[in-house]
Amino acid sequence: MTEKIFERLTDASGVYFDGTLVERRRTPFQLLEVYDTPELGRIFRLDGFNMTSERDEFFYHESLVHPAAAAHPDPKRALVIGGGDGGSSEELLKHATMQQVHMAELDPEVIEVSKAQFAKVHGGVFDNPKLKVTVGDGLAYLRATEARYDLVAMDLTDPVGPSMELYSPATFALAKRAMAPGAALVLHLGSPFSHAERVRATMGNLRQVFRVVAPYFVHIPVYGSIWGFAVASDHLDARSVTPEDIDARLAKRGVGGLQYYNGEIHRAVFAQPNYVRKLLA
Repeated sequence: MTEKIFERLTDASGVYFDGTLVERRRTPFQLLEVYDTPELGRIFRLDGFNMTSERDEFFYHESLVHPAAAAHPDPKRALVIGGGDGGSSEELLKHATMQQVHMAELDPEVIEVSKAQFAKVHGGVFDNPKLKVTVGDGLAYLRATEARYDLVAMDLTDPVGPSMELYSPATFALAKRAMAPGAALVLHLGSPFSHAERVRATMGNLRQVFRVVAPYFVHIPVYGSIWGFAVASDHLDARSVTPEDIDARLAKRGVGGLQYYNGEIHRAVFAQPNYVRKLLA
């Protein structure tokens, strides 16, 4: 039976897709839903929020991963906090320099459902021997780990309710502690149009911890909005790498199959319209 799948952006606006329920389960952590839709293929939802879809996942996962990964001169180890659908890990492992990606996902049922139903998102990455998966609290892992990573990707739900702690200066400081010299942290910020205060607050928290914070913006169809991301580091400024160098690095590392990201896109996404400049000033 077809139904309208709604997600609110604000109390007065949102996005919807027609879809047919495939699976719904209440895990110990959240409500997990899978729908088939004519517009975006299979959609993955958590607590009523669209996480990813088969058809448009490349907008989000390529944008989260590659601006930082391609800007880094030699990324070898990466940590993904969350990201249980596997999409971010798959993109990271497209870089031939990458020796290991470590995913720390809280909810084992997210991984279970993703493995079974979202091969078009993760591309079989769970069978890649370079991927290490730890099930548990990513924040607890950051507190305990002595490992150091070239890239840390926070692939998490929005900073609402209990998740707000994950976007705090304290959490960013823990991520920084797990970063090797020259490393970068990447994360999503939300919509600068619909979530202006959220974007401003997260950027402010990042700037308390990191010397260089470079925001960038991409339209994500499944979210129904332009969406913000940021690369944060004490040394790496992704904005300083030229399109020509980005394309050369992607080619040298054998990064293929990209549907969104390239050198010109790398330069373009860091451009800010005036309302965003004012928001982030």
